[in-house]
Amino acid sequence: MKKIYTAFILFIFILSLLSGCGSIPLNNEKFTIVTTIFPEYDWVMNILGEKAAEADVTLLLDKGVDLHSYQPTADDIIKISTCDIFIYVGGESDKWVDDVLKSAVNKDMTIINLIETLGNYVKEEETVEGMQEEEEHSHEHGDDEEKEYDEHVWLSLKNAVKICRETEKKISEKDPENREIYEANLAEYIEKLNALDKKYESALSDTNKNTLLFGDRFPFRYLTDDYGLDYYAAFAGCSAETEASFETIVFLANKTDELGLNAIVHIESSDGKIANTIRENTKNKDQKIIVLDSMQSLTLEDVKNGVTYISVMEKNLEAIEQALE
Repeated sequence: MKKIYTAFILFIFILSLLSGCGSIPLNNEKFTIVTTIFPEYDWVMNILGEKAAEADVTLLLDKGVDLHSYQPTADDIIKISTCDIFIYVGGESDKWVDDVLKSAVNKDMTIINLIETLGNYVKEEETVEGMQEEEEHSHEHGDDEEKEYDEHVWLSLKNAVKICRETEKKISEKDPENREIYEANLAEYIEKLNALDKKYESALSDTNKNTLLFGDRFPFRYLTDDYGLDYYAAFAGCSAETEASFETIVFLANKTDELGLNAIVHIESSDGKIANTIRENTKNKDQKIIVLDSMQSLTLEDVKNGVTYISVMEKNLEAIEQALE
């Protein structure tokens, strides 16, 4: 359905280009960068630094819609088609990008695909014990079937460093006159990322518990793998399921009791109903409900209010420490 919608928007876009009044000129006044999600946008702004005012940087997912349900508008497609640099995640949720790029007006556009950038550091989606699979989804893949990767690569500080290095490199190639500024900004920002990474390692190496239990989708596999944490969850990170089965609730409630967990976690966009239902099915019914922010609903309004990738990751560390008490 998502692909059909994108194809229709593209058809309208191409028709407008073919008509005399619908030509779309390239923006030659400002260096243009289009990002799909908040972390990409924030990384770019930190690399540009004082040069950000000289660039036109767009955050496409700016309405609180997460990556898995986003559909580009005609205006979005125009912005992508004419930009200098386009940055996107590159997973299953971004399949619409392929058709958009085929119709791009700017043939000199630089493209940064996060999953391709990370290469072997990208993990395949996994199903752990007790996790509810989508009804239409099967993990029995044939040899020729495309692998399904966990898209939430931005929730790893280690991945962020790699992606920022590649982003600075591509920005500098497009704007070599300011390369030294971008390199200096990158070095300063990577210092902050590495410092927070060390803070995570120190804090999570000495906790009472070692397991996070999610009454929700689980987009934090990269983070838990980085610091040797275990997890259980109702659904995989890219699942579209919103209702947990009786069996899933019972399994997670029993696991909470078995491991003596003091908290049940859900992500920022959830109403917490599943987490609360799991708690009500435990013996003590007194677990804390903790929220972790997967940065899939952040907007430019949040940016204006001072929210940054690092500030969200700092709050996530505090939340994880509470969950592992």
